[in-house]
Amino acid sequence: MLFKFKKIIIFILQFSAYGLAAAFLFLLLAPSSLPKNISLPSFLTSNNYSFNNAVESTAPAVVNVYATRLYQEKDLSVFQNPSLQNLFGIPPVFKKIHKNSSIGSGVIMNKESYILTNAHVIQDAQNIGVILNSGIQLQAKLIGLDADTDLAVIKINLKDPPTIPIGDSSKLKIGDIVLAIGNPYNFGQTVTQGIVSAMGKKRKRRGISFFDDFIQTDADINQGHSGGALVNIFGELIGINSAIVSRSGGSEGIGLATPINQALSIMNEIIKNGKVMRGWLGIEVEKNTQIKGVLVTATIRGDPADKAGIIPGDIVLSINDKDTNSPEQIMAMITKLQPGTNIKIKILRGWEKRELTASIVQRPAMRLPQY
Repeated sequence: MLFKFKKIIIFILQFSAYGLAAAFLFLLLAPSSLPKNISLPSFLTSNNYSFNNAVESTAPAVVNVYATRLYQEKDLSVFQNPSLQNLFGIPPVFKKIHKNSSIGSGVIMNKESYILTNAHVIQDAQNIGVILNSGIQLQAKLIGLDADTDLAVIKINLKDPPTIPIGDSSKLKIGDIVLAIGNPYNFGQTVTQGIVSAMGKKRKRRGISFFDDFIQTDADINQGHSGGALVNIFGELIGINSAIVSRSGGSEGIGLATPINQALSIMNEIIKNGKVMRGWLGIEVEKNTQIKGVLVTATIRGDPADKAGIIPGDIVLSINDKDTNSPEQIMAMITKLQPGTNIKIKILRGWEKRELTASIVQRPAMRLPQY
């Protein structure tokens, strides 16, 4: 009798579980069929097949950026020399002025109308124009740029501009769904979708940034996307689209975006100082496989390392009593220092250890290739 009672109880519990599971699936897949006066949890009523909510909350703050540059054509003829022109009686030829335009994207970051974009989009531009998603056209002012991270800040004069919710790029995980918003090929605002393919990516070749820490995504990023938004499915900005790795010049599934946490730090410093303050020692180093430390392969004449007495062949053991084990570590340590800071450098020259003092200077500005 007791055995039969247990079987009945188990039978009832099993079918109750089946019923609850079926009801849950019904609510998940067909919530619209329920009476309107019944409320459901938000994760059941959201549209699981569309990212429209994420796009609507972010797209208005993504703008098209147009930069115009004026330059004179180069004439390599020897007869352009004024002395030769006078000698041979050749009238001077006036050089033509040419106009070069580039397109990109940008993101309105706050109510003060500051816009983040890529440095290579607006570098050397005499005129910067911005078109909002609403169609409003405005002139923009360059606040400053940082070629080392390929980021720039521009500003427009617009009351109550649309802004974008800011996410936390440190919480991104490989496989997360992301959306890239920008103006590819001047085709107008476009949204593409992909996933986070990798984190902390560095380019093998120089060309975009010496401080690479990219988010890699397979969301289509093309020319004109540069400076646009990379957002998550919650409608939060988590990166600034910066570059692609491509043999054809178009998207091949490897897009790179600067994490928003890094971009915000750069933006705030540019707004405050007009540029990013980074320390510079003036050495080239490589990892030393023989002993601890890094090997100095070159120094720049007149720079702090040269003035301190460092020469190629020295092994840097520590900076300010902190061991140096890799070129990346030395760069990170030096760039965080403010210009004018004095540092102690312990080196090994031959079999002799020495301690030198160097005074850090501002890192020289680099130039980016035009795209």
